[in-house]
This record gives sequence, structure tokens and C-alpha cells, in this order.
Amino acid sequence: MFFQWLKTLMPRGLYGRAALILLLPVISVQLVISVAFIQRHFNEVTRQMTRSVLIDLDFMLDQIGAAPDLAGASIAAKTYGAPLRIDAAFVDPSAAGQVSPGLDQRNAFDLTGRVVTETLRAELDPVLAINLTNQRRVELWLELPLGVLAVGFDRTRVSASNPHQLLVLMVVLGLFMTLIAFSFLRNQLRPIKRMAAAAAEFGKGRVVPYAPAGASEVRAAGAAFLDMRARIERQSQSRTMMLSGVSHDLRTPLTRLRLGLSLIDEAEAAPLLRDVDDMQHLLDAFLDFARGDAEDALILTDPLTLIRQVITDAVRIGQKAVLVDHPAIDPEMKLVPLRPHAIRRATENLIGNALRYGTCAEVSLAISDKMIRISVEDDGPGIPADRREEAVRPFTRLDPARNQDMGSGVGLGLAIVADIARAHGGVLRLGDSTRLGGLKADIVLAR
Repeated sequence: MFFQWLKTLMPRGLYGRAALILLLPVISVQLVISVAFIQRHFNEVTRQMTRSVLIDLDFMLDQIGAAPDLAGASIAAKTYGAPLRIDAAFVDPSAAGQVSPGLDQRNAFDLTGRVVTETLRAELDPVLAINLTNQRRVELWLELPLGVLAVGFDRTRVSASNPHQLLVLMVVLGLFMTLIAFSFLRNQLRPIKRMAAAAAEFGKGRVVPYAPAGASEVRAAGAAFLDMRARIERQSQSRTMMLSGVSHDLRTPLTRLRLGLSLIDEAEAAPLLRDVDDMQHLLDAFLDFARGDAEDALILTDPLTLIRQVITDAVRIGQKAVLVDHPAIDPEMKLVPLRPHAIRRATENLIGNALRYGTCAEVSLAISDKMIRISVEDDGPGIPADRREEAVRPFTRLDPARNQDMGSGVGLGLAIVADIARAHGGVLRLGDSTRLGGLKADIVLAR
């Protein structure tokens, strides 16, 4: 459960994960160095420096303790304290009363103050209080037999200077090195993104220039992608050439048969002419399915104008088709790279299927900055949800669902539409029509 929750927090993008890979080690190293180096090294250095000052303090206190009276002790404090750079003076009893025994003061962010206080109290017996609130000076009060002695000296004598500078340097240097590392990593990730973009465009039927770059593994993957793309293009070209030959070789005998049948008795030739028409229809269906988008190039097209032309042509031949819904298209989004003949053929197939199994076809169009959706709805029997995936397979006939005994057919209508949608980087979706109660077919194309 914890790992599943942690997985949801991980960035999805390649750059985000790369940044995480960079930042985690840097932050971990910073924390380890901060704990190991500052806590140990600086604390030990502070302890040694404090003990060095304690040697001077012990010497000065010995000289003060040898004085016969308070006046002599004061003179000894000034005489021996000055060369040792220690300010020492006896304070009045009233001032001494303001010192709370055992109450030490230091700032919350004083990294070495605790070590200074502990070392002074452990090795200097008559300490009343220690004040480290002034970052530049150490003040302490000592209880001697002749009175309370106030002692002060520079903080630099007991603490390494500016330990926070190390933290600042670590953070700044870590950020700087992270930026440098990220720039290098971005150069390594950029070829992967370019290859992904080229693959995505090829999936939409667009061939964009691409040259392998980056690390050797990325170059190998890019070269494999180019080989795959070239092989698919060669196969598409071979299929186009084959279709040209098949179209010519098969249509010519059918034409001769039709001419020959026209010379015999009309009643005897009628059944044979129907067979020839069925063969012509089947041949057209096979060629449409095999042709796909091989003979169609991407052209900047106004989808609304294209759909309106399809509807107009359908109405002209007596089909009951109508455009019921379409958006107010932004002029900047009006032209879309499409294969107009393929989209026309796909829409005509959906309208033909709708009118074959229903009485009317309603077409709608939706356009956004990321996709185009062409929907065709009918009032026919529809297709059960568990058989819709089967319905788009080539040569599949769903007799119980769609009454495909009504006329000739080989089950290629929806397969052709699905193939055209995939060639545009899209998909064909089948569902229920909430408006008419029949089938709703959506051609969803990526932009």
C-alpha cells in the first residue's frame, strides 16, 4: 500500500523523473555532509579552541588568586588579561546579583554555542553564567573568593568563524552543479523526445524529418525506428503498385463479361448480370479496404466543409442524412491536416451502414485543439456491447445484430473506417445512440 501511494506521487514526465534522480542524491549528500562534518568536525574544532582559551584563563586566575586583596586582584586581572586579550574585571555585588547562577544564554541557531558552554562548565569550576547572545563575544561570570569576576573575549577564539558559510556554499554549489547536470541530461533526453514525436507523427500518417542523435543506445533505437518506418513505407508502396495491377487486371474481365452478357437475351442474362454486379461490388470493397490511405496525401482541410459535402452528396442520391450538430469553428483551428478522400470514404461508409440498417442517419461534428470527432447515429438495431470489437474486424458479419442478410456484403465497412481512423492517429468507437436508439459510430482523430 505504501509503495502504491508513493508511486502516485512520482512525476510522470521524463524530465520530472530525471530531475528527481538528480535532486535526491544531491540532497542526500548535503544532509550526510551536514550531519557528519558540521556536527563532528566543527564541534571538535570548537572544543579544542575552547580548551586553548581555558589555558589562558587558568593562568590568569592563578595570578589573580595569588593577590592578597581585591585591589591587587583587580590589578592582576588587568595586567595579565591584556596580553592574553581577555577583558577581566570584578563587578559590584549588586551587579553580580543580576547574574542567575547556572543560567546560560545563547541564540537558537548558534551551532557551536552548546559545545563552548559545555566545555567551559566542564573544565572551569567557578562559572556562574555564560552569555553567548552576542555572536562576536563570549561573556562569563566567575565566582572567586574575592568576588565575582566578569570575563570577556572574542568569540572567534573559541568557534570556527562563520560555520553557516559552509552550509550556504554547499547549497549554492549543489544547485549550480544540479543545473549543470540537468542541462547535460536534457541534451541526452532531447533525442528521445524527438524520436517519440517522430513516431507519434508517423502513427498519424505524417512523415517528418528525423535523424538519430544522442547516446549510442538512443542512436540505435532511432536507427531501428527509421528502418521500421522505411520498411512500412516500402510495403505501402508495394501495396499501391499491386492494387493498380489488380484493379486493371480484374476490372477488364468483368467489363468483357458485362459486354458479352449484353448481347444475349435479357431475361437469361439478368441473373448473370446480378452476379457480375455482386463481383464488382465485392471487388470495390476489397480494393477500398486494401487501399486504405495509400493513394491519399495529407492536405489542410476544413472538416466542416468536407462533412457538408458528404451530406449533400448523400441527399442528392436519395439518402436520408442530415448534419445535426457542429461547432462554431475558430478561424485558427479551421484547417486541419487530413486525408480528405479517406475521411470522405469513411463517413460515406458510416452513413451507408446507418441507412442500410435504419431509416435515417444523423451526423455531428466536434472540434477541439487536440481532436476531431465525427459521429454518425442511426435508429437501427445497433450492435451489442460485447460484439463491437468483433464488428470492426475485417470480413466479420454480425448477422443477428445488424441483419447483414440485407443485400450483399463481406463485412469490410467498419473495418475500412477503423483503418482510416488509425491512419490519422485516431480510433473508431462504437456505442449506443441516446438520441435515436440505434448505433452511434464516432471517428475520433488526433490533431
